[in-house]
Amino acid sequence: MTEPGDVVETRTAYDTVADDYARLLDGALAASPWDRALLGVFAEQVRAGGSGPVGDLGCGPGRVTAHLAGLGLDAFGIDLSPGMVDVARCTHPGLRFAVGSLAALDLPDAGLAGALVWYSLIHTPPARQPEALAECARVLRPGAALLLAFQAGNDEPVRHRRGYGHEISLPGWRLDPDRVAHQLTAAGFDVRARVVREPEPPQERSPQAYLLATRAG
Repeated sequence: MTEPGDVVETRTAYDTVADDYARLLDGALAASPWDRALLGVFAEQVRAGGSGPVGDLGCGPGRVTAHLAGLGLDAFGIDLSPGMVDVARCTHPGLRFAVGSLAALDLPDAGLAGALVWYSLIHTPPARQPEALAECARVLRPGAALLLAFQAGNDEPVRHRRGYGHEISLPGWRLDPDRVAHQLTAAGFDVRARVVREPEPPQERSPQAYLLATRAG
C-alpha cells in the first residue's frame, strides 16, 4: 500500500532534524509552565483510572515520554521517524520506544491506560484525522485519558521549509479546536477540558490548544 505523500515528507523531515531537534528542545518543558501543568493533570487522570501503560504517540526524541515517566507513569513512545526513535533510545535507555504510525498503531485493543498526542496530529491532514482519533480510541480502555496538544487555527495548512538548522519540507496544519473536539466525540471520547492560550513569542506564532478527553465506556 502506497503511503500518502505527507506521511513520507513528515518522516523524512524528522529523520533529517532528529539530532538537532533533540538538542534545541532540551529543557523546553522547564520553560513552559502551561505544558507542565496540563501534563500534570493528564498524569493525575491516568493514576485515578488505575494506572497502566501510557503511549506517547508521536514521541519525537522522547523528552515528554521521559517527563511522564518522571511523574510516575508507565510511559513508552511511538514515532513515525526512525531517526527520532534512535535518538530517544539513546537519550532515554531505560524507556521503551518503537517506530509506528498514529493511523495504524501496533497495539492491542483497549490496552492503554492513557495516550498523549503531543503536537503530532498536526502533521495529519484534517480529512484523515478521524481515522487517527479512532485508532486512539481503539487502543485505549474505557475511561482512559487522552491529551492532545496542537497549534490552533482554522485548519490552515503550513509548509515548513527550514527547521532546526536544516532545509526540509514538512507539512503541517493549525487546527480548529472546536472541529477536533467534535471529531473526538465522534470517535468515542468525552471531552473533559479545553484550553487555548495565546502564543509566547518569539518561539510561537499562533495560539496553542490542549484537549483533554476520556474514552467513553
